[in-house]
Amino acid sequence: MPQQKDTVFDLARAGKLHASHLIPGHQAANHIQLDNISPIDVAVIGKIAAGDASDVQAAVKAARASFESGEWSGLSPADRKKIMLKWVALLEQHAEELAALDCVDAGKPITECLNTDMPATIDTFSWYAETADKCFGRISPTGPDALGLIMKEPIGVVAAVLPWNFPAQMYAWKVAPALVCGNSVIVKPSELTSLSAYRMTQLAHQAGIPEGALILITGTGEQVGEPLGRHEDVDIVSFTGSTEVGRLFLKYSAESNLKEVVLECGGKSPQVVFEDAQLDEAVPAILAAAFWNMSENCSCGSRLLVHSSLKDSLLQKLQVGLRDWKVGLPTDPDVSIGPMVEQAHFEKVASFLENPGKNAKLVHGGRIHKELGSGWYIEPTIFDHITPEDRLFQEEVFGPVLAVTTFETEEQAIALANDTQYGLAASIYTHDVRRAQRVARKIKAGTVSINGFSEGDITAPFGGFKLSGFGGKDKGMEALDQYQQTKTVWYVNQ
Repeated sequence: MPQQKDTVFDLARAGKLHASHLIPGHQAANHIQLDNISPIDVAVIGKIAAGDASDVQAAVKAARASFESGEWSGLSPADRKKIMLKWVALLEQHAEELAALDCVDAGKPITECLNTDMPATIDTFSWYAETADKCFGRISPTGPDALGLIMKEPIGVVAAVLPWNFPAQMYAWKVAPALVCGNSVIVKPSELTSLSAYRMTQLAHQAGIPEGALILITGTGEQVGEPLGRHEDVDIVSFTGSTEVGRLFLKYSAESNLKEVVLECGGKSPQVVFEDAQLDEAVPAILAAAFWNMSENCSCGSRLLVHSSLKDSLLQKLQVGLRDWKVGLPTDPDVSIGPMVEQAHFEKVASFLENPGKNAKLVHGGRIHKELGSGWYIEPTIFDHITPEDRLFQEEVFGPVLAVTTFETEEQAIALANDTQYGLAASIYTHDVRRAQRVARKIKAGTVSINGFSEGDITAPFGGFKLSGFGGKDKGMEALDQYQQTKTVWYVNQ
């Protein structure tokens, strides 16, 4: 495999970037492969294996055997940490390669992949590796006639079902805490973006993580995701993706072994700008929240709620700020906005340009750059006069379209922010500390940032309310909880 991003780009042009299952001792009976189509220019950059139920069965069997053997689950936490840190060192050596893989696979700007995604991915693995020997059990407060030990044990076989928007980073968010707890993990990347997951899994095995403790299976949701969700010997599914598919995993669990399900789903996050906000400071963060990663981001600040007295000034400043957001081929280091990930998603996002709302007014953008590569390039777009009844106010776009709505009072701003079925994230812009705390408490979202756009660093848990998901958190020490089960051992002093 390549070491440098330019080599990855060369292999992509030659159609030689492939991904297949990494299941110990298993040769797939189904040799069907899917074309891996780059959203940059619709070129076939390679093939990925099309897994099916027989591959899932082999993967779960191998993962269970590894878990019960103790080859990973039975290691001391300190030993697991040492191996995880070897993996971190390999990821650092291959960071440029991995960034390029996500660029050509997902259409993500190479500068973002190099400077944001991969550093965050490596930090995640490093941080969780260091938690391995720093998680303690407890002793129950008993009397002298008993001793109660409250212990944390790995849950068993983990299925990590990943989205396509942050391929490497979401792999890290789920795999790192699940592995460090001693579980066996089966990774199912999106069929649209399997390359970095395949390469990182190879590097994990090279570092010394047993092949049965970290397994990769590629393919579609119907052929691989559903069999994993229904398998009687999978103990937990951790899923990031659409609310629609999240509902299916709950159904699969109910109809099989009642496996635990952790869901991180959609969002329609508000950015609330009060009349005392410092606009020059706020504008870069507002634009990043709205358009970073082509807005293919579940915490995207896609609703801009602004006090009416500031709206005209803010919209003018946003348009000036967008002059620096270049739309183009994501292999260009100066590009900020690349293509939508696939044709179907492009068509969904484009439909919001045609039907944003009854009284919507186009403020900026609205152009589709058909002259670029695949033609799936949509420039950052802003619509004003969006009301809560409008589709653009309520539905997740997952593309670069920002809805602007005005308010007059703090109470109205809070009501508008909460007027959605989602509750993943929110941002508040004000220099009134009391107001910031007051509004943050009242907004129904899992993460609220003040005077900036952030999901918090790796130390802060991430997850949502309402239809944005439940069952556990990604990031922070809280992420470890979902991959462990609590056991009480009760000694009776006789």
